Amino acid sequence: MKLGKFEQQKQKQLGMKDNSSIGKWDKKISKLCSKLNKSSEYYTSSSCSGRVILIKVQEKKQKGLFLYRNHSKITLASLKNELDKARKMEKGLIDFRLEPCIIHVACNTLTGAQVLLDKAKLVGWKNSGIIASRKRIFLEARSTEHIEFPIINHGEILVDDKFLKLIVKEANRKLERTWGKIDNLERLI
Repeated sequence: MKLGKFEQQKQKQLGMKDNSSIGKWDKKISKLCSKLNKSSEYYTSSSCSGRVILIKVQEKKQKGLFLYRNHSKITLASLKNELDKARKMEKGLIDFRLEPCIIHVACNTLTGAQVLLDKAKLVGWKNSGIIASRKRIFLEARSTEHIEFPIINHGEILVDDKFLKLIVKEANRKLERTWGKIDNLERLI
């Protein structure tokens, strides 16, 4: 039996080598991706369960921007250790970021995309939408938990330990919240 265009694209995408910067599935979102990929209506093209990063501030995206990346909760000691390493490595401006969960899903039909979008928004993935072109229909679902600010400039850490303690607490709280949204969406599908 000949596969339709969507099924061919799905097989090709799911058969590709993982080109993500971490090189493997993000465990906290893998069950949701697996559930979507088992459906005849959807397949995932990329995803992240949320992460804490230290990143060089650059105009263009390029290799070597990430100085630290963690998809788990952080501690004050680990953050201070990574900040110390980053300030010695890079002499420019460095941002601290907490990025929320995000997933890109190819959809077989616009109706299927709308159904998934409605479910994503219902559980709190508020920064979500449908992207349609002549070739494909994609849902980009992104949660709202986010923190971003400059933390190092020319080798100098710009904040004190009191602020770092607050950031660790808030980053971990927001990670837990974004992970809960992943679980809630998986249950709705």
